Amino acid sequence: MTPEEQNIFQTGKVLLVDKPLEWTSFDVVNKLRYGLKRTLNIKKIKVGHAGTLDPLATGLLVICTGKFTKKINTFQDEEKEYTGTILLGATTPSYDLETEVDGTFPTEHITEEMVRDTAKTFIGFMDQVPPLFSAKKVDGERAYHLARRGETKQLKPKHIEIKTFEITRCELPEVDFKIACSKGTYIRSIAYDFGKALDSGGHLKSLRRIRSGEFEINNALTIEQCLEEIERSVK
Repeated sequence: MTPEEQNIFQTGKVLLVDKPLEWTSFDVVNKLRYGLKRTLNIKKIKVGHAGTLDPLATGLLVICTGKFTKKINTFQDEEKEYTGTILLGATTPSYDLETEVDGTFPTEHITEEMVRDTAKTFIGFMDQVPPLFSAKKVDGERAYHLARRGETKQLKPKHIEIKTFEITRCELPEVDFKIACSKGTYIRSIAYDFGKALDSGGHLKSLRRIRSGEFEINNALTIEQCLEEIERSVK
């Protein structure tokens, strides 16, 4: 094996990881960085991800190593695609299952036709307010730190685009969806706003990223498989 082949991860490589449930994006980065340093017998290597996934979300995480970390911003700017489930009739402060239900609402008036028609109204550009339980910074501090202390501050809305919003299953109060959107879109906020638009409530029950730009979940590996690939690359 040539020195160039041995240093492929330092030269730059993209790893597609299927992030497991309850892992943070930084957990994945740290695990792979440690594996790279140990296997390559080096003290330092750059590793970063191109787009955060919440701990309660699974799916595609684009990891860049070495000099490819310079491409992270480019990868982050690309369109994302998600599948998931919205549970209607209840809201939570975090807009997902991280926190307990804080409000319940009627769903008897909701029909499948209403659900599908409402999804169409979300397609296009909009100003979206991020969830308070998010990694957005407020006066230098992560918003979720404030939220967990019970402090509430208004976050600035962000201009986003929902390119497609397809309802793939409607068994009320559960609604399965597939959404393609611009970077920075909070699907949790979509779930919350979707419930409001139906004169009810809503929160995200599950979420999975299946595409980021040209990268697809079908080509992703588990963390263990990535570590095995790293070890094979130096043998």
